[in-house]
Amino acid sequence: MLYPKNPLAQTLIQLCKAKNIEHIIISPGSRNAPLTIGFSNDDFFTCYSIVDERCAAFFAMGIAQQLQKPTALVCTSGSALLNYYPAIAEAYYSQIPLVVLSADRPKHLIGIGDGQTINQKDVFKNHILYSANLKLNIDDTFKNNDDDEPAIIKSLENKLERFLGIKQELQQENESEINKALNKAIQKRGPVHINIPFDEPLYELVDNLTVKPKSSLLENKPIKIDDYIFNECLEEWNQASKKMILVGVNHPDDIDQKWLNELAKDNSLIVFTETTSNLHHESFFPSIDKIIAPLDDDDFTALQPDILVTFGGLIVSKKVKAFLRKYKPKQHWHIDEHTANDTFFCLEKHLQMHPNTFFENFLPEITHFVKSDYKPYWESIKRTRTEKHVEYLKQIPFSDLKIFENVLHSLPNDSALQLGNSSTVRYAQLFDLNKTVQVFCNRGTSGIDGSTSTAIGFSVVSEKQTTLITGDLSFFYDSNALWNNYIPNDFRIIVINNQGGGIFRILPGNKNADYFDTYFETSHNLTAKHLCKMYGFEYDSASTEKQLKLQLKTFFQASEAPKLLEVFTPRTVNDEVLLEYFNFIK
Repeated sequence: MLYPKNPLAQTLIQLCKAKNIEHIIISPGSRNAPLTIGFSNDDFFTCYSIVDERCAAFFAMGIAQQLQKPTALVCTSGSALLNYYPAIAEAYYSQIPLVVLSADRPKHLIGIGDGQTINQKDVFKNHILYSANLKLNIDDTFKNNDDDEPAIIKSLENKLERFLGIKQELQQENESEINKALNKAIQKRGPVHINIPFDEPLYELVDNLTVKPKSSLLENKPIKIDDYIFNECLEEWNQASKKMILVGVNHPDDIDQKWLNELAKDNSLIVFTETTSNLHHESFFPSIDKIIAPLDDDDFTALQPDILVTFGGLIVSKKVKAFLRKYKPKQHWHIDEHTANDTFFCLEKHLQMHPNTFFENFLPEITHFVKSDYKPYWESIKRTRTEKHVEYLKQIPFSDLKIFENVLHSLPNDSALQLGNSSTVRYAQLFDLNKTVQVFCNRGTSGIDGSTSTAIGFSVVSEKQTTLITGDLSFFYDSNALWNNYIPNDFRIIVINNQGGGIFRILPGNKNADYFDTYFETSHNLTAKHLCKMYGFEYDSASTEKQLKLQLKTFFQASEAPKLLEVFTPRTVNDEVLLEYFNFIK
């Protein structure tokens, strides 16, 4: 087996293996050659070559999102690294473990006008769990290179090696920094950045490893809530007649069903879930906006909880956030091992543990259910809203809302659904999904920029067939995602093409102003057909409900290539249909 000669590259690769980081996404370059050679020559790693670093980072995030394990990114020096930033920010706010390995020039070659060189140290400092800036190998620092190395360093080589043991100190310092970064990604669940200076030559190989780094153990300190706080929670819970649980982005199967069943028994408790919550029970309240949108002040006062408990990632529904900020609960508890956002400006307790662990300890201690008509009353509202929802869908014209009705009901059992951001995820929120379908969306920063790349990365390691539903602007923005040799044949994309950013027609603003079409909606006449031909996707389209239903009958069947279905909707009708929907269901 061949290894890179560079000891720093050997150290990184061995420690990634020791931490069981298997998936490595590499973007081409020269400065990162020692890492590329090392990872690609070791059968332990599954390596992917993706040219566009922005797409590569979201692709890596999709893998980590599915596996719940760190995935590594490898890039060359310069602006290549900056293209990772959108995905780094998303991973930071979504608690997804990514390991960024960026090659860099030696310190003495930075800031002198060399090409492909920027200030890479701590470049992600506002959106990273840990930044490790490694030191140049002593072998590189003291090699004979009259063009690059200051003469004083060469003259000191023997003294430094002999008297200070600098080579071993540098190796130990680099090992320590790498271990800290990798452990942080695993334990704290988020992105870390390791910046690695490499000097030429970059392509030398050896038959045997020259360094044997030590992998430091992960700290597994059990987290336990203070008894006083735990008992205080129990006392307050047992007294409250109006309790609400609100669940954001949540990984499937994170909460044992027996605890969900236990929560469902309590008439003093409402559980609001979102499409991305991946929690299901017939007595829970999905489709939050259907409940909240038509309410008046008296209704909001009746819904206002005494205790609000939240867990999971960020919340999609603007309406529930507006409600809870105005009609604040008396108490807000957030359950999460790492972070707690004061989303409603009334956070009182951060219960720092996994939600399943909390319920496992908390629910058996509840001695009685408070007598309350809180949930029964709102269940009657939910039934009325659902009836009006069905009635409305029967009478509307072909539009985005109609597409979601058909597409969501056609998804195969036990499949995975990736949703684009903006209007796509908000339309999906209005429907009760098949509970066997797992749902994912980039809600950390809620950007449209990497939905396709994330979905493809996810599909590569998922055992379930994956479908991406996305809007046209999001799809075209991330079209380089299709420049990818690893897309499974059962991967499916549904592009809802309403010729622009349809959400801006729904949001407040002057839709008749001269600048609206160009600078907000950004209307266009693009189609995905030619992209599909270039990237080897099967392509179909639909412009009517009849055509859509016909296409969906065979769309998910086995094929020899991935498929894309482009559905065209009337640009100026969709907003009217959606806005009238909320009036109708009142």
